[in-house]
Amino acid sequence: MQKNIQLRDISIKVIRKDVKNTHLSVYPLDGSVILVTPKRTRHEVARAYAISKIPWIRSQQKRFRNQARKFPLKFIDRESHELWGRRYLMKINYKKEKPSVLLSNKEIVLTVRPRSNQKKKSQIIENWQKLLLYNYVNNIIKKWEKKLEVKVKRHFIRKMKTRWGSCNKSSGYIRLNAELVKKPKELVEYVVVHEMIHLIETSHNDRFIKILDRHCPFWRDQRSELNQLPLAAEFFK
Repeated sequence: MQKNIQLRDISIKVIRKDVKNTHLSVYPLDGSVILVTPKRTRHEVARAYAISKIPWIRSQQKRFRNQARKFPLKFIDRESHELWGRRYLMKINYKKEKPSVLLSNKEIVLTVRPRSNQKKKSQIIENWQKLLLYNYVNNIIKKWEKKLEVKVKRHFIRKMKTRWGSCNKSSGYIRLNAELVKKPKELVEYVVVHEMIHLIETSHNDRFIKILDRHCPFWRDQRSELNQLPLAAEFFK
């Protein structure tokens, strides 16, 4: 039977999976906590690990409570949208032709068929953004594969609630948060490099930090900037 952990006012959901390392996550909005552990980890060991992370859990919960949040987008004319750390005004064109998205100096021009609803517009923009991010990340990966002497077999763009990215060393796969397309490109590159270094070292140990320091000397500032940016409204659904 699955046992969760209760530490005073902190409730921790424990999930046992076929993984090598323990991972603790704090989710936005309600500050819920999930602890993923290897299947053979004893409950008392998992509890001791959770106790050691109480200060971090509380700091994350406080950060999410205080962090600015964006209002849900309506996909209407003159609405402000983010892309690569800049703001663009949306312009909607209704035409009986294949939907498309064009980026100008100040506008994101969305062409949709007449009577297209908000959900349809959202899907078109989301798919466009994912493709932009995928292609940009692809170029970053090619650049850093040579520097780090690693090989990324595949990369994926996904909606992720608690991480900007993740890496599976055994498969060579990297997953990145779709929200990154809204952040400055230099911050996106930091996340990609961070995950690629996990192909060398899986944990955030001294070796990992030394490699990150050598290749990204300003990564601490970049991480801080990234984590202070407003959270998207879809995180709070």
